[in-house]
Amino acid sequence: MDTESARPEVTGFYDKPTGAIQYVVADRATMRCAIIDPILDFDEKSGATATKSADAVLDFVGKQGLEVEWILDTHPHADHFSAAQYLRQKTGAPTAIGAKVTDVQRLWKVIYNWPEFPADGSQWDRLFAEHEVFSVGGIPVKVLFSPGHTLASITYVIGDAAFIHDTLFMPDSGTARTDFPGGSAARLWRSIEEILALPDETRLFVGHDYQAGGREPMWESSVAEQRARNIHVSACRTEADFVQLREARDRTLPMPRLILHALQVNMNGGRLPEPEANGRRYLKFPLDGL
Repeated sequence: MDTESARPEVTGFYDKPTGAIQYVVADRATMRCAIIDPILDFDEKSGATATKSADAVLDFVGKQGLEVEWILDTHPHADHFSAAQYLRQKTGAPTAIGAKVTDVQRLWKVIYNWPEFPADGSQWDRLFAEHEVFSVGGIPVKVLFSPGHTLASITYVIGDAAFIHDTLFMPDSGTARTDFPGGSAARLWRSIEEILALPDETRLFVGHDYQAGGREPMWESSVAEQRARNIHVSACRTEADFVQLREARDRTLPMPRLILHALQVNMNGGRLPEPEANGRRYLKFPLDGL
């Protein structure tokens, strides 16, 4: 495969309320695409849900004449609801996530006291194994397991582009926190090393950007840039250095405001709770659970 055909067209959609980015990754040769980490809008103050963010992606896909081949999540998110199920209903495309999502499900079903929840990954159409290969159009995709931020985090390497979720942020913002249930700074360091072993010119697309110093949102860097300039990576010579830095930083951070709302939806493949007898849906979360 020549270099040009292995270079997907990447369009990011920045969600200011959560700092998250959802992506359309297209192979122009076949006009097929994947949607990565789609967002279902949620306002915790009113309990309102909406599909404005996901519909903007669908509108773009339609105007570009693209066919959605995959709906991909990198991990069960802690700060926004996944729109994977909504987009599956709209497009018919299969949903997928890493196979280790079952570890997250088993952990969080206990936290939610949800014994009947099927922690088997059946909420997605496909569970990817480590180093599994598939394709978006004619462009090969390799799956890397990238735990540390969560037990289930994966990286999609699509041609010359890697979607690294919350492992690394932009170089001026460092790396992802590791203090969620199942997180590990040591595992995150090893995941970062695997990502930074990709070719220097590999484009890296992050899952969030919090606009360090008030700058405009950014979401693309490269392996070479991250290795040279990431404020956490460049400050650490060893895994032990990184673990000390990351754990000290994590101790200063509050929990994400939507973590208890979002995980029960996202561990269920982006499905909202079923309506109760009165026709309304209800979220459940533990008091003093974290």
